[in-house]
Amino acid sequence: MSTLIKAGADDAKRYWLDEGRGDKGGFIREVDYAANARGLDPLFEGIKIVDCDTHFTEPADLWVDNAPAGMKAKMPHVERIGEADKWVCNGRDFGSLGGNVIAKDKNKLLGKLAFQRYEQIAPGSYDLKERLKDMDDMGIWGHICFQNGGVTQAGSLVALEDDALAMAIIEIYNDACKDRMDASGGRVNCMATLPYWDKTLMNAEMRRVADLGIKGVVLPDRPERLSEGYLAEGGGISPFWEEVFEICHSQSIPINYHLNSSLDAESAMWNNLGFDQRLPISALIHHIGCAATMSNFMVSGLLDKYPNLKIGLIESGAGWVPFWLEGMEHQLSEFRTTINRGLQLSPTEYFRRNFWVSFWFETIAPTKLLDDIGADRILFETDYPHPTSLYPGVQDKLVSVLGHQPYETRKLILQDNAKALYNLPI
Repeated sequence: MSTLIKAGADDAKRYWLDEGRGDKGGFIREVDYAANARGLDPLFEGIKIVDCDTHFTEPADLWVDNAPAGMKAKMPHVERIGEADKWVCNGRDFGSLGGNVIAKDKNKLLGKLAFQRYEQIAPGSYDLKERLKDMDDMGIWGHICFQNGGVTQAGSLVALEDDALAMAIIEIYNDACKDRMDASGGRVNCMATLPYWDKTLMNAEMRRVADLGIKGVVLPDRPERLSEGYLAEGGGISPFWEEVFEICHSQSIPINYHLNSSLDAESAMWNNLGFDQRLPISALIHHIGCAATMSNFMVSGLLDKYPNLKIGLIESGAGWVPFWLEGMEHQLSEFRTTINRGLQLSPTEYFRRNFWVSFWFETIAPTKLLDDIGADRILFETDYPHPTSLYPGVQDKLVSVLGHQPYETRKLILQDNAKALYNLPI
């Protein structure tokens, strides 16, 4: 029996809990920004550091200012509801601004998911010029950016029951990805989204995204929530997804799974835990969701059909990789999965060919496990401007975990791996 939870109209509201917004009940950590805004540490001179998991908060005027003729009144716009700025689209609540804990005064909010209003958050969260200044201060050359608010949540878009409106929202979002890439000289690359619920619309937008030169797309870890699974009945790629995979494979466009929810974190936690008790556990369970998505691909046979497919497991963490691969090797052998399914490679071989993982808060993985994971499989991230971000001490963290590594290894992890995955102009 399937335990799949279908996507729905309340996806955006559920994604950013009211309980987690606002500074009331939170704690403001005072930040000595000047001390941390020293740019690139001398240990990394000559390296263009790419932060492979950040979030670009959708500007309040993004959709209204770019609306097609006759659609302006329907477009997502920001309304002040109570004490919070929220996205509203065609009368529906599309959730909050997303995770923004970096304050306009450069301090950081702890214990909450986000400030409530635009005027509270750092302009670098949503303004490209300010973002580039923040990146320079942190010693970061490039940002790979993912959505922050709930507007592009696919379940919510489907619930509009208006394909023209949903497609306009997606196209405006993806056009903004292209605009930021061009305006930043390739330094800021936002990942595209697709209408995962309609094959014809999705294929057309995938072709358009490829033509725009956007550096990657985000796919759902459980597409069955919206449409069809990746596998056809009896195995092989589903015709629904075939063109998207063919384009990504043939044009070296990476697909990204960002802190997946393939495991229902809520179902694994005890009842009656408080907000600040649930959130840390939930975040860690979602790391295992990334491992589950990786495993699904490894046993599916899709990586034999698409041997050059590039898959980024983003905000995934990295320290779990050696144990998980060891477990997969044992289990697939004991259950004869590799033989039964005619898989061409072992889990470790698939990982070293098709996958990249990312670290930020970890110390053990980048200092002790590089050989076990593979230094060419690891990306660096800060998760700016989310609650668990490394802000403001990015360079200090990198010095502490990579400073003892050879220069070539530092460059590989901080620059070259991202360049290879995202085809960056470095």
